[in-house]
Amino acid sequence: MDRRADVLRIISGTLGGRRIAAPTGRSTRPTREAVREAWFSALGPGVAGARVVDLFAGSGALGIEALSRGAAEVTFVERGREASRVLEANLEALEVLHRSRVLRTDVRSFLRALARPAPEEPPPFDVALADPPYASAWPARLAASLAERRFAGLLCVEHAPDALGEQGVVWRRAYGDTILSFLRPPGEPAEAGDRPEPEPPHGRTS
Repeated sequence: MDRRADVLRIISGTLGGRRIAAPTGRSTRPTREAVREAWFSALGPGVAGARVVDLFAGSGALGIEALSRGAAEVTFVERGREASRVLEANLEALEVLHRSRVLRTDVRSFLRALARPAPEEPPPFDVALADPPYASAWPARLAASLAERRFAGLLCVEHAPDALGEQGVVWRRAYGDTILSFLRPPGEPAEAGDRPEPEPPHGRTS
């Protein structure tokens, strides 16, 4: 393990308990373990067999957690050179490269390159996971792109309070100053367990 990197733990699944490196520095902010657990508790069995994309992948912790819990394949999108290097080393160490694809590009270019599926066609990804820079406009941009391009059947995004409106949101929870929102594109059928809920009061964990 790279001595210059922090260490994260995979929470559950076939890789549960294994540790991965996280690149250090201000450009990468790994999702806290408790919040990661909340993501996947909310997703439940929906990740098993899914085609997943991990946007702003960093260390790959979210996508690797999805692989550990049975995702068929994960595409990791990460533009940083050092983060991409650490991510690929993590995938190799865990022996999951055959179910992974690492794209060293920015999220904007990646989404623009995706063809919008026809109404009768499924989205290119079943689940999109996104932990964008905290104090950025990316949560709203991703929601707009989901509505326009239908790149995933479900978008799961971590964001700051007030960074994302209600349109398309089917599930939302607050964990301190971190908000998790799940969104579906227009016309995508809702699934059991989807339930629009107002954002809990700031600072409350539910």
